[in-house]
Amino acid sequence: MNLDRRAFLKTTAAAGGGLMIGGYLPTALGRGDGTLEAAGSFEPNIWLKVNSDDTVRIMLTQLEMGQGVMTSMPMLVAEELDMDWAKIKTEWTPADAKYGNPNFGGQQLTAGSNSVRGMWKILRSAGAAARLMLVTAAAQTWSVPESSLTTEKGEVVHKASGRRMKYGALVDKAATLPVPKEATLKEPKNFTLLGKSVPRLDIPEKVNGTAVFGMDVKLPGLLTARVVRCPVFGGKVGSFNADKAKAVPGVKHVVQISSGVAVVGDNYWTANKGAQALEIVWDEGKLATLNSADILKKYADLARQAGKVARNQGNADAALASSPKKFERVFEAPFLAHATMEPMNCTADVKANRCDVYVPTQGQTASHNAAIAASGLTADKVKIHTTYLGGGFGRRGEADFVTEAVETSKAVGAPVKVVWSREDDMQHDFYRPISYARMQGAVDAAGNATVFTQHLVQQSLMKRLGSLPPPGVDFISLEGAANLPYDLPNIKVEYTEQDPGIPFGFWRSVGASFQGFAVEAFIDELATTAGKDPYQFRHDLLGKAPRHRAALDLAAEKAGWGKPLPQGRARGIAVMECFGSILAQVTEVSVDAKGAVKVHRVVCSVDTGWVINPDTIKQQMEGGIIYGLTAALKGEITIQNGRVTQRHFNDYQMIRHPEMPLIEVFIVPSTAEPGGIGEPSTALAAGSLVNAIYAATGKRIYRLPIKPETLMPKATA
Repeated sequence: MNLDRRAFLKTTAAAGGGLMIGGYLPTALGRGDGTLEAAGSFEPNIWLKVNSDDTVRIMLTQLEMGQGVMTSMPMLVAEELDMDWAKIKTEWTPADAKYGNPNFGGQQLTAGSNSVRGMWKILRSAGAAARLMLVTAAAQTWSVPESSLTTEKGEVVHKASGRRMKYGALVDKAATLPVPKEATLKEPKNFTLLGKSVPRLDIPEKVNGTAVFGMDVKLPGLLTARVVRCPVFGGKVGSFNADKAKAVPGVKHVVQISSGVAVVGDNYWTANKGAQALEIVWDEGKLATLNSADILKKYADLARQAGKVARNQGNADAALASSPKKFERVFEAPFLAHATMEPMNCTADVKANRCDVYVPTQGQTASHNAAIAASGLTADKVKIHTTYLGGGFGRRGEADFVTEAVETSKAVGAPVKVVWSREDDMQHDFYRPISYARMQGAVDAAGNATVFTQHLVQQSLMKRLGSLPPPGVDFISLEGAANLPYDLPNIKVEYTEQDPGIPFGFWRSVGASFQGFAVEAFIDELATTAGKDPYQFRHDLLGKAPRHRAALDLAAEKAGWGKPLPQGRARGIAVMECFGSILAQVTEVSVDAKGAVKVHRVVCSVDTGWVINPDTIKQQMEGGIIYGLTAALKGEITIQNGRVTQRHFNDYQMIRHPEMPLIEVFIVPSTAEPGGIGEPSTALAAGSLVNAIYAATGKRIYRLPIKPETLMPKATA
């Protein structure tokens, strides 16, 4: 944006001297929708503005939580606009349906590895339309045909004479032209920016400390709150005595809100001490005796009954009955927390006719709706100011922490920042669902795999979005199983929805996080039952899935599959498709005499369609692998008497630096449309890991996380 000194001072004064987040500007300076209308600028659509100083402001509806969208989204615009990358500026959009992601029905949501997949056409078209208008403006200025002109790094160039004119000099004329309904997009062979490793735009702010996360928000008169919630899911406040909490110096208010009791103080430590002193009696509700073991027992019973059929190819039941080699296995995985490094937080300032919410959210739409409901104000009176996110992984797509902040601010009549402790974060999450899968397989007399079946019992992620589609199958939960790529004659996949009442939600790689483990571990066992090499077995069954086979072959080649390893080490392999991308992993491990697993190396190949930024792809593959390995080796949320037993990173551990393996990422050349990159490698990490453990120890893993005691050598008499 072009802000001269006078406009900047007006803006700061209008904001009350407080902090402005996400580029929101008061309507007194703008068009009424939060954007500044400055002279000497050209705004052909809602996604970009070209300024007379040759800078380009690009609006970001997809939010930055480390996955690189603050760079990839502008790259899509800048490629078609032929803009000088050094002149790019970015601004987060307000909560407004016009900025919605079409892959989410128009919601503003950063999730499901859908940023590029949902926005690439929209943003490229926005850049192409602006470029076409600038070319037309130059053609009229020079009185030459548009066909005689080209563009390059923020300039229009007359091909015959070499004359150049910067975009900034054309903005006034371009602003008078009609916006074209269509603009031709570049062929990938003509890309000058896309496909190259471009330094991320968010890094300088994060390095120099100017990046504003939710925890950094400061407002005049800001108070801080900690909310005390019932430890049992579904429980409610019975009664409370606020006297001891109010006796803590600095505690200003104690108020009951929908999720519990908010203790409000001058700062977090004051509020925390007040919360610890609060006397409260809970009505624990009907889940007060629920345990994880009870949930799994119920799931096991349901898995023995008929489920809703997601895929039925051939006749799996008849093939199993006649097979000379058949086996049945059960795979289990626990609830998992998101464990973002920045705990949940939100700042709200509710006044009689306005509500401002400053929040590290993955969903502007969900946050906006929650704030409207909690404040009682109309949509136009509620403003969402987005910040950087200190990790999301799906957790910040929820809006419970927004509701708490708005309710508390409204109750006390002051701006309030609600801050969750790590214990709050761990024990009041929306967890990755606990999962139970009964699976059966068969091999014929010639050593050919003939049957694959799975019956998954799980809470329904699709139901959380609204409802299960006919015939009652949750295809999000079955990603990796229902779309099994292997060419087998008999495949049957079933699903049963069962909700024990524990809050659940979207966790990085969602349903595929379980399927990448269960499916690929089971396929590995089919391979050994058939007496075949795990890589060759998969290769042979992927004849009808050439992209899968190419990813598998590349990973095997780069990992040196079949070549000798140091003594005590072994490799495992896995391949799958999820979130529009196809990837394969080879994991190299050793297991010591105490059953401790050491991951030495992970080789990952990925076909994610045509590439935006190779560095971002590699970074996301690396981060996703570590997130998945952490879950497989350490992650477990246990329910006992209706409450979570884990509290902090001492009993919900992360992989530490000394445990990090060498990770190598190789991108499969592809011309397909872009796939997702934020989540797929998390899904596959456990599959290749447990297969490597089998190769090292001869022991199969059917339940996560992997316990050292299950891998210790048996004592001999």
